[in-house]
Amino acid sequence: MPPVKQTLPDIATPGSLFDRLRAASRPSWDRYVRHGFVAGMGDGTLPEACFRHYLIQDYLFLIHFARAYALAAFKADTLSDMRAAARSMSAILDLEMGLHVKYCAGWGLDEAAMQATPEAQGTLAYTRFVLERGLAGDVLDLHVALAPCIVGYAEIASNLLADPATNLDGNPYADWIAMYADPEYRVVATAQVELLDRLSTTRGGEARFKDLCRTFDAASRLEAGFWDMGMGLLP
Repeated sequence: MPPVKQTLPDIATPGSLFDRLRAASRPSWDRYVRHGFVAGMGDGTLPEACFRHYLIQDYLFLIHFARAYALAAFKADTLSDMRAAARSMSAILDLEMGLHVKYCAGWGLDEAAMQATPEAQGTLAYTRFVLERGLAGDVLDLHVALAPCIVGYAEIASNLLADPATNLDGNPYADWIAMYADPEYRVVATAQVELLDRLSTTRGGEARFKDLCRTFDAASRLEAGFWDMGMGLLP
């Protein structure tokens, strides 16, 4: 069933760490969430070859996303945080990748072929940046680097549903928009916002705000680069 045009509330509560990081990185953030690739999905004009290229690279991205949660478990201080990271890794490997493969099959993409595809530079850049921030820093650095992806997709879907230029009738990307506007996904994004606040409190986030901003801004720019990769069919 196609999504319904509507205005959804902002995922980030005012004054939350995510809200402040987003405000401090607004030019990079807006280039990411309002990219031409995103606009093309909204009005249905994005070339399908660009979307297929993105889907293949997003499959490869998910593999490293799972690795990032394995790293989050290693970096965690408490059993509850270790278990939460392990659940997230399991959800990616055992559920989300399967759903992604099924979705990609509808676009004529085979899992074995996707596995055999080389990672594009945009995929390498963002995934390795996330892992580097987790390795060089702590679990707060890691989750700040992950946040633009997790929360950004929810905001993108919300923006598209509220945009008068979005046309959902016969739009081949309507299912993608619906997936990230779904209440279940918004729960995941909200949990990431709340996790950042909790980690900031226990790990001196206020004193590190400038450094966290640099990480968030870089991750937002790399996410925009991921759209560039799809739009330009870049290797």
